[in-house]
Parts: sequence; C-alpha cells; structure tokens
Amino acid sequence: MSEGREQDQPEEREGAVRPSTAAARRERRASSRPAARKDGSSAESKKSVAKSEESDEDAKKGRPTKTREGQEKRPSLIGRFFRYIREVIGELRKVIWPTRKQLVTYTGVVLVFVVFMVALVWALDLGFGAAVFELFG
Repeated sequence: MSEGREQDQPEEREGAVRPSTAAARRERRASSRPAARKDGSSAESKKSVAKSEESDEDAKKGRPTKTREGQEKRPSLIGRFFRYIREVIGELRKVIWPTRKQLVTYTGVVLVFVVFMVALVWALDLGFGAAVFELFG
C-alpha cells in the first residue's frame, strides 16, 4: 500500500529528508505558506482584534459582586405558604383527570393485582414454612 503512494508523489520529494522533530515540521510548514498581506487583512490581525474584544469582556468580570442592600427581602413564612398553595392549585389545574369509567377500571385492575400478589406471597410462605418444618422437624 505504501508502494502505491510513493509512485504517486512527484520525484522532487524523493530526495527530501522528512523532518524528525516538531520544531522542524513547524518550520517546514511555515516556509511553505504564503506570506501575510501588508494591508492588515491577515489572520493574525483578525485574531488580535478578537482578543481585544475578549479583553473588554474580561475587564467587566473584574468588578465586585453587588451588595444585597438593593434586593427585596425574603417573604415571611405565611407569605411563602400561600405562594406554595397557589402554585399547587395552578399545577393541579394542569392535570388531566380520569373520567369515572377510567377511574373504576384502573381501581379494579389495581385491586385484582394486589389480591394476586397477596395470594402469591401467602402460597410461598405456606410452602417455605412446610419445607422448613420438614427439614428441621
């Protein structure tokens, strides 16, 4: 597979030595790049503009935290309780309540399931009790 790649490359690269260090590779890449324009539209000048905008934002972050003097005081315990009740009522209005028929059906399903589980646990208890009585006598 590497033989095919060697055949596709131009002859001038066959004699070139591959750089062994990272610094040598960077230098080789830099020499193959075109020089930056003199009109100031190079990528480096764009980066410096972006950095100056970021430094303005960083300067804003250096200010001290606001004091609590201008903030509202926390509502009293009674006020918080009534707010909680209002929010509970608001959430209960969003609930889709089942119809009477659905309620009866779901209640019946739950009761049948509970009776089945009670019977299963009773049977297992009876069986294990008999087995323990036979084993330990």
